[in-house]
Amino acid sequence: MNELATEPTPPVTPGLGVHGDFSVWAPGAQRVRVRVDGTAHSMRSDARGWWYAQVEGAGPGSDYAYLLDEDPQPLPDPRSLWQPDGVHAPSRVYDHGSHVWADDDWTGRPLAGAVIYELHVGTFTPQGTLTAAADRLGHLVDLGVTHVELMPLNAFDGTHGWGYDGVLWSAVHQPYGGPDALKGFVEACHRRGLAVLLDVVYNHLGPSGAYLPRFGPYFSGENDWGPSLNLDGPGSDSVRQLVIDGALDWLRHYRLDGLRLDAVHALRDDRAVPILAELSAEVDALAAGLGRPLSLVAESDRNDPRTVLPLEADGLGMTAQWSDDLHHALHVALTGERHGYYADFDGPRVLAETLRRVFWHDGTPSAFRGRRHGARVDTSRVPASRFLGYLSNHDQVGNRARGDRMGEHLSPGLLTCGAAIVLCSPYTPMIFMGEEWGATTPWPFFASFTDPGLVEGVRRGRRREFAALGWAPEDIPDPMDPATRDGAVLDWSEPEHEPRRLVLDTYRALIALRRSEPELCDPRLDRFAVTASEDGRRLVLHRGSLRLVCNLGAAPARVELDAVPRELLLANGHPGVHGVTVDVPGEFFAVLRV
Repeated sequence: MNELATEPTPPVTPGLGVHGDFSVWAPGAQRVRVRVDGTAHSMRSDARGWWYAQVEGAGPGSDYAYLLDEDPQPLPDPRSLWQPDGVHAPSRVYDHGSHVWADDDWTGRPLAGAVIYELHVGTFTPQGTLTAAADRLGHLVDLGVTHVELMPLNAFDGTHGWGYDGVLWSAVHQPYGGPDALKGFVEACHRRGLAVLLDVVYNHLGPSGAYLPRFGPYFSGENDWGPSLNLDGPGSDSVRQLVIDGALDWLRHYRLDGLRLDAVHALRDDRAVPILAELSAEVDALAAGLGRPLSLVAESDRNDPRTVLPLEADGLGMTAQWSDDLHHALHVALTGERHGYYADFDGPRVLAETLRRVFWHDGTPSAFRGRRHGARVDTSRVPASRFLGYLSNHDQVGNRARGDRMGEHLSPGLLTCGAAIVLCSPYTPMIFMGEEWGATTPWPFFASFTDPGLVEGVRRGRRREFAALGWAPEDIPDPMDPATRDGAVLDWSEPEHEPRRLVLDTYRALIALRRSEPELCDPRLDRFAVTASEDGRRLVLHRGSLRLVCNLGAAPARVELDAVPRELLLANGHPGVHGVTVDVPGEFFAVLRV
């Protein structure tokens, strides 16, 4: 088996097959062949479990797959860059060097001071492609966002889905347009001054086309979604390298500006240097080499400030992390919903305290979890820009039974109050596509698996999950019905009509104000204050010389400021100013200079 014990380090993924060179890690196999354009070729192995072959005449456009031992089923490459015929079919050799980039003047954008727009390619437009999404970038430029965060693009089974059921971590989903289309989208964004982040999922595989475990010990143990990635057991060096090389390839070869790392709390890692810290160091080195900033944004359920502390401060080095606590506090304050985990966020102090502290659960008891949760953020040292604030995201909309949005339930006044709190806070704001006009199109869970047994299993599981919460089966969308995806596509005619146009105009004005008033982007939490009424329905955010006054109640109210307002910068109504007293209508916000 060990014919080439001194074989050099395997080539990095971008060169895989381009010059007829193929390599794959399969440490438990006794025999491996690579089938290239229908012909099988023997491979040689080294002591580490890597197998190699040089195939004359192979190159870009060649289809290839691996045959393990005596199994007759050809398997796609775990490091595949291109799956033109789906995740069950052979891989195709792709040459990154063939693309001539047209954005060489792009120098990147840092995350601090950003406004992020979360976008799902498959429902952003009816066509559901990267090319069609690029045609809508003018809307994002006019809105004023700085970063586009693409939900996962890696290959999954079927045509439509959220993207979190991916099985090949480096291949761009072909129905979205494949690798060339992603490069075209990134170029189009950069030409318009927009940075691009990509959501990547390394904590699990989808249920269909997950051939990775056949090649080696890629998984060990379980997490909430199934097998957990082997990050610290035997063979984990090669597993970790697959993740890190893949992440760096997205940044280097697609010229992405950063990655959003899905559910990092599900990465079970007991090594002395966690993989997130290792990845952070590698990305910092790549950024220095490329001469442009690169960002890593973590989704973490731990409420652990070490996630965003620098490596030299014994942190994990992430640029930022999502802050679900702020979302939950806002959601309860605006909607009054108190079921499930929202129950922990019910109370007049919650929203103001969460705004001040970053996490509501920062070592405090969580009734939902039945234990204490989180750790306190040192607001004198950690900038708020390292935490994303949002009114909605794909999870908080899509994990509802109908996928219903706030725009279906709240008045324009409350929608714009919520937007003002997020966009005038010191946190890095994020907008989920369509939120900017209060979209009423639902965004429920949907998929398009091809295996009939899996299709029915997903249907039953979804019905069972929400039936336990009191939903009637007929009110739960069928996730496998193509109509469910079609109904989730944004209705681009909505913002042409009131009151959606008013909401969109307000979002644009708030983002423009944030850009023109540096005090609104100041991330220093020790210079940020929030005062609130006893019932928590009236809030004042103190941003240097600026004050955001919010009345979340339906009735008019009187708010006392700490200084006399000199200028009204933006409002969704008409306040009455009497010295330091401001009379405000219900469901109202105003940004004032004092």
